[in-house]
Amino acid sequence: MGAQATSSTSSSSKWPDWLLPGSPSDSRLLHSDASDLVWVCPDHIGQGYVQEIFLQDDLSLFILDYTLHDSVIVTTARQSDRLEFEFQLAGKRPGYSFFEPHLGLKNIGVKPGQRRCFKVEVILKRPTLTTYFQAYIERLLPQAQDVAKRVMQSMYQYLNSGLAIAPTAETIDQLLQSIPASGYGNFLANSVIEQILPAPLYAETVVFNYANRRPITPKMKQLLGHVLSCPYQGVTRRQYLKRLALELVTLRLAATVQLPLPQDDLDCVEQATAILRNQLAHPPTIESLARQVYTNRLKLNQSFHRVYGTTPFNYLRECRLTRAHYLLMTSDLSVSEVAIAVGYTCRSKFATAFRQWRGINPKAYQMQALRQAS
Repeated sequence: MGAQATSSTSSSSKWPDWLLPGSPSDSRLLHSDASDLVWVCPDHIGQGYVQEIFLQDDLSLFILDYTLHDSVIVTTARQSDRLEFEFQLAGKRPGYSFFEPHLGLKNIGVKPGQRRCFKVEVILKRPTLTTYFQAYIERLLPQAQDVAKRVMQSMYQYLNSGLAIAPTAETIDQLLQSIPASGYGNFLANSVIEQILPAPLYAETVVFNYANRRPITPKMKQLLGHVLSCPYQGVTRRQYLKRLALELVTLRLAATVQLPLPQDDLDCVEQATAILRNQLAHPPTIESLARQVYTNRLKLNQSFHRVYGTTPFNYLRECRLTRAHYLLMTSDLSVSEVAIAVGYTCRSKFATAFRQWRGINPKAYQMQALRQAS
């Protein structure tokens, strides 16, 4: 995105604040019912809509199709009783599906301008969400499972005034249930994850940038087509869409399972990722990295691709930008100092990489994010 669009970035306290109430009779909707909730973009913001379809008390389907004139930084205080399976049809990562738990935290994100956002979301609520959350965690590799558990433990301690003793719960399900749907009133809703997690643990969460993202399979695409072209009305429509939504979730959970790798190869990848996270400013060459984890360059590249679907170099880039995001949110460092801290010797190259990653210049993001996080 060009600097002109970035420079006119606006902000909002909650995502509905930049939308207006709409009507289920809006001709732009692919299909609708009187029970649907609809929001539309005002002309000065953009064009398009967000549609929520209630399927049952713990299950909703969203269809989003909008384009913003300029990028918008959006702050939302998310409830902790939401689990989201997202299927991007057009946008930043078209053709990919995402898993996102809503844990009651304040979330600061960027809605890119001049780019169509077209996606379908399946939202699960309590009590069903705990079953699907646990099913998802069980399909992750052990390293990601461990990080997820430590993140939940940090949240538990934060909610309980920084208790030094970790909770006795041994499963993600138990830890999730220890955080009430209310998020302890406004206490958790006024916090961002960067304030809760220690820097080393936050750095490890980069594993979820890959684990939570999977390509949309042909079968998923077929089901999404049925969702968008639903020919039914009333109760029949709701039952039909409910079946499709749950099938999409089942397929997404199945896609989470990693291809099996020998334990030695997994250990090499885990050791290599730890080295890269800890040496952002002066990382080893791929040859040196392979030697440090007792393998060769070809095998390390192949193993990385099997686990993360990318190369060690791209993983390093993701780690650098994740660390930069953390520093922009939590420190008084200038953008130039942040760039140097994460291994960029040129501020302009850092700014370009960050803008491609987040959809906004780092300085504009830092100013808005710090203001809204305070």
